[in-house]
Amino acid sequence: MKFVAEIEILPLKGLLDPQGKAVANGLPKIGIETASNVRIGKFITMDLEAVSSEEAHNMAETACKKLLANLIMEGYNIRITAQ
Repeated sequence: MKFVAEIEILPLKGLLDPQGKAVANGLPKIGIETASNVRIGKFITMDLEAVSSEEAHNMAETACKKLLANLIMEGYNIRITAQ
């Protein structure tokens, strides 16, 4: 069966996010005064062939832990949908 994994990777809360800080500082300059807590991350999608959504989730989890995310500084969220 085919599945799509959507993976969101963000800096851990409480850690310095220089890109998020730069964007937060720039928003008032374009008229957006009320934004706060801006965080910049990565969004990854991948097609997976798996027997079940649980197997697809496990595959995506392995990819995050071993390749996609720096677990010291980043957290991730995985969504699996059937294709």
